[in-house]
Amino acid sequence: MAYFSRTTARLLASAALLLATLPAQAEVYQYIDANGTISLTNVPNDPRYRRVISELPRSRSVIPAGDLETVIARHSRAHRLHPALIRAVIKTESDFDPLAVSRAGAIGLMQLMPQTAARLDVRDSYNPDENIGGGTKYLRQLLDRFNGNLPLALAAYNAGEHAVERYQGLPPIPETRQYVLKVLGYYRTFLTNDRLSSSRTYRAPAPRAQGRALAPLVASR
Repeated sequence: MAYFSRTTARLLASAALLLATLPAQAEVYQYIDANGTISLTNVPNDPRYRRVISELPRSRSVIPAGDLETVIARHSRAHRLHPALIRAVIKTESDFDPLAVSRAGAIGLMQLMPQTAARLDVRDSYNPDENIGGGTKYLRQLLDRFNGNLPLALAAYNAGEHAVERYQGLPPIPETRQYVLKVLGYYRTFLTNDRLSSSRTYRAPAPRAQGRALAPLVASR
């Protein structure tokens, strides 16, 4: 989720409220001018508008844990990331709510901003598969950009890559630093749980007698 100035955040929050009033089947279009002003409409009157939402959800829904794990595993493999890391980002960003919308206008499980989603070819940010695919791809891009430095990649996911490059390290933004610590904490927890689950799943096969009782290891006197 990108970091914005208070003015921009207010604009995006107003846009999110506007989206909430539109019919469920409304198509929403976005245009960002040279000054960074974001305009949203369901009736585009300028060819520079680009569609960002083709359908709004009618009601909140719950994704079965098994289905979500399958999606996370598939995109994690595709982008060479551990599933525990993707789970940690989702937990921090949306607490696994596929219909979450932030005050800044970020959408879905991995809280993609409309312009970021468009750049990642995500057509419907409310769709868990598309959202996780886009968010995982974006995180992979950030890790490559910052030479595999996970804290910097997470800071860029939250505050934007330009903020990390400007400060040449973690930006001095309390929200961003807290975000990085939170994701890393969940990441460690999920990794530990995965390892414990794997160790419980594996059981060494017990020896079986074939035709007669096994001889004792030490002969009796």
